[in-house]
Amino acid sequence: MEQRKLGKPTDQRKALLRNQVTALLWHGKIETTYARAKEVSRIAEKLLTIAIGSYTDTVKKVETRIKKQTVKGKTTEKEVKVEVINDGPQKLAARRRIMAVVYDQQEARAKGETKAAFRGRTEHIYHPLIEKIFNEYAPRYAQRKSEVGSGGGYTRVLKMGARRGDAAEKALIELV
Repeated sequence: MEQRKLGKPTDQRKALLRNQVTALLWHGKIETTYARAKEVSRIAEKLLTIAIGSYTDTVKKVETRIKKQTVKGKTTEKEVKVEVINDGPQKLAARRRIMAVVYDQQEARAKGETKAAFRGRTEHIYHPLIEKIFNEYAPRYAQRKSEVGSGGGYTRVLKMGARRGDAAEKALIELV
């Protein structure tokens, strides 16, 4: 399938598109030129399709861990059973394929949030964008797919008119 060259060398074009796909998936919508928006839409649709096909593949297992407690100088050990949910092989492969395309986006600290609260909220989230794709977008679009009866159509490109300065066609691309 042909792809637009966007007037850039291959390495710069790939970096630009990866950056814009990452921004689209993180923020939900971006404003760019029409040609770039069409390319970003193609890539984002493919990534969301990969996530939708495998987001339910999880493996539950029970692990036994040793918990140490110190009370008045005495240390006691206690075995605790913890239920752990891991990714299944399909979800892990899909996660890695998506991570190969998008950049690692870090969670931002909310306004007025303390450092300790932020650390506690994000302690076990290593790749926030990937978690957002699998926990937010994939279930939403899978439900939409079952209701509508067809896959795809996860993005919308709206023309916004000519850009002032070089008259390039602007577009708003957003997740539906």
